[in-house]
Amino acid sequence: MSAAAHGNTPAAWTGSTIAFIGFTVSGVAMIIPAIWLFFVGLGVVVVGGIVGKAMAMAGMGKQPSPHFYTPEETAARQAVTAGV
Repeated sequence: MSAAAHGNTPAAWTGSTIAFIGFTVSGVAMIIPAIWLFFVGLGVVVVGGIVGKAMAMAGMGKQPSPHFYTPEETAARQAVTAGV
């Protein structure tokens, strides 16, 4: 699985780290009776997903594999990259 570099990108690390912090905050909020802090933690988890997706869309995520494209799509992508 490491050969596929699954999740080994800045977008994945950043999104996962932010979500982990949110889960930690929500977990602490369950120990101390603070319902507002629990929902703040859930909000941080959602922000982590949004940040990770935004970073992936900005080019910091894993690029799609060319094996998933049809031959026509591959030719079109190569033509665009070559400037034809």
